[in-house]
Amino acid sequence: MSSTTTTTSPAELVGLPLACTCSRYADEKQAGDLVILDLRGLSQLCDFFVVCSGGSLPHLKAIREELVSKLSAEHGIRANHRDGIAESQWMVLDFIDVVVHIFHKDLRGRYALEDLWADAPRIDWETGEELSQEASASSSEE
Repeated sequence: MSSTTTTTSPAELVGLPLACTCSRYADEKQAGDLVILDLRGLSQLCDFFVVCSGGSLPHLKAIREELVSKLSAEHGIRANHRDGIAESQWMVLDFIDVVVHIFHKDLRGRYALEDLWADAPRIDWETGEELSQEASASSSEE
């Protein structure tokens, strides 16, 4: 008897769907302040940043491992590059068109990626739709 588990081929999960999936997995580990920045047309580095926060070193590790294990198991996707360790309080997972930044909540403001990329539209990770300017501004003030 065959399993009914559905997996998506890596070619199918790219760009915004990948960014939303990464965000959903991070949310499942209670990552805070989830933001997707749409860098298309603004950067040649990648198309999307996913930025999130954790409250402790074990929490940072749990968020990273959730992303790594679920993307591999459910979609056959592996990070092209991984950088940082929990002790550095900033970890990066590079999926070519999507780069995930996992910060400790106390360090995130120091690097202020959302401010550096203030021209980048914010995307609602649950719907995949662009947030209005007002909604983006109010969520970054919280």
